[in-house]
Amino acid sequence: MSASPPPKPTWRKSSRSAANGCVEIASFQSSIAIRDSKDRSGAFLLFSPAEWRDFLGGVRAGEFDLPGA
Repeated sequence: MSASPPPKPTWRKSSRSAANGCVEIASFQSSIAIRDSKDRSGAFLLFSPAEWRDFLGGVRAGEFDLPGA
C-alpha cells in the first residue's frame, strides 16, 4: 500500500504586507510554516501551534518593536 503525499499548504500573505515583500504563513500538517514571500521556493520555518501563539502574543505586546520606531 502506498501512502499519499501530504497536501500542499495554502500560503497567505498579510494584508499589511508591502509591495516589496513580506512573510507568508501556512498551516502545514500539525505546524505553522513561515517563509519569505520573495523566495517562495526557498526554505521555511516550522512552529508548533503553541510557539506560534506565543510569537503572535509577543508581536501584539510590542516585544519586537525597534527602539524609537
